[in-house]
Amino acid sequence: MNMKNINKYLYLILLGSFTACTYDFPEEVIQEPTAGEANFTKMISVGNSLTAGFMDGALYTRSQDNSFAVILSDQMVPVGGGAFNVPNINSVNGFFGLAPDGQTPLGRLILTVNPQTGATGPAPIGLGEIPTAFTGDKSALNNFGVSGSTLLTSLIPQTGGPNVPQNPAFNPLYARFASNPGESTIIGDAAAALGNGGTFFTFWLGSNDVLGYALGGASNPAILTSNINFEQRLSLALGTMLQANPEAKGAVANIPNLNVLPYFNLVPWNALPLDQGTAAFVNQAYLQYNGGLAQLAGMGLITEAEKTRRTIVFKAGQNGFVMADKNLTDLTGFGLPSIRQSNNTDKPVLTLSTALGVAVGGNPQLVRGVSFPVEDSFVLTQMEQEESQAKITAFNALIAAAVQASSNRLVLVDVNNFLNQVLQGQVNAGGASLTASIIPPNGGFSVDGVHPNARSHAFIANLFIDAINAKWGANIPKSNPNAYPGNDLPVGG
Repeated sequence: MNMKNINKYLYLILLGSFTACTYDFPEEVIQEPTAGEANFTKMISVGNSLTAGFMDGALYTRSQDNSFAVILSDQMVPVGGGAFNVPNINSVNGFFGLAPDGQTPLGRLILTVNPQTGATGPAPIGLGEIPTAFTGDKSALNNFGVSGSTLLTSLIPQTGGPNVPQNPAFNPLYARFASNPGESTIIGDAAAALGNGGTFFTFWLGSNDVLGYALGGASNPAILTSNINFEQRLSLALGTMLQANPEAKGAVANIPNLNVLPYFNLVPWNALPLDQGTAAFVNQAYLQYNGGLAQLAGMGLITEAEKTRRTIVFKAGQNGFVMADKNLTDLTGFGLPSIRQSNNTDKPVLTLSTALGVAVGGNPQLVRGVSFPVEDSFVLTQMEQEESQAKITAFNALIAAAVQASSNRLVLVDVNNFLNQVLQGQVNAGGASLTASIIPPNGGFSVDGVHPNARSHAFIANLFIDAINAKWGANIPKSNPNAYPGNDLPVGG
């Protein structure tokens, strides 16, 4: 089998040249900053990776320092805002994961140019640092954003430890600064800080209750939160914050749609290139499978439409890859697996970019996507997309209802609508647009394709400011998003 050209096309993007630009804001009438009916003396932020500042597949010093919460706190200083302390990670590159040797820590993702193909895609920067315990004053913290948090894990003490196989809730990024690891909770710590002189809070939890499921190709239903559990946990978490200080006001953000995340849009459904000889060779291997489908269709055991959908035929050029699909009719009793080729309704996830066309287990006869089906964790089918999107819609309705129930103290920050505007090309600052991509200079997502980059966090901070100003008659000055870094230019080549 001649597979030498496959890897050439498995990278995500081919970038052109980039031009550095300077953007000037138009002159505006200067208004005196004021807190209006709110008090920003001590702001507390609680949330997940979005609040923590997780970017490029890691939490590192620059990302942490450029989270929307930090930017928002900076903008609150002219209206009485005080210090905003974060559990410093003290890491230049952060921790993306371990190298294939299982021991060497790798740092954040960057855009790199493949010297063989000239194509550009994400790759670890090199050595990283495994997070260590926070040694500062835990009682003085303001930011309680913890990457990976769901509503449930924000409420249970197991999130802080112990780190044992029997405790899947353990999160080292919380354990490192938990007030009492194994006993305290994220919400409890945030509420305690709010009760200790806090005057305002931001709350952005819930995304991982559905996006965690989707990011894994909807392959693990156990991690998809039910509507009733989401509502109960949201009520408990948000209620705990409101009760911590009956005078404090807060801003609550909602969940973005799947289609705005580059993670689901960078790898095309037909990402598998084959030459004529390889296509003909592989087609021979699927003759028996295709023949079995035709026989079962003739017997009326599957429809003609399903037979057509499941039939595997490769051609010279770009092809859909062979993939598992649990929603197909179970034909294992007839010796036929639940596989088909991907089509234009499927959304491969970003991680497939480095797995497609690779020999599984080092066996050259088992090439992922050709002779070995791509696993469920790498693809969102149309049914899975609709399921995930329905959850996002339901969860956002519950978030809106919770805010409305305490409308005298809370305001909704509609990040979902904002990112939809980004997707449609309707967002810019000083003439510089923000795009739903990872491509510099205007791409608004970090290299992992899920989390906003620093420039996008500045836009999000401004979205919070707009909502807060409108709700309580404040005049918090907005940030200049163009003063914050987007993604770095590709390296290598």
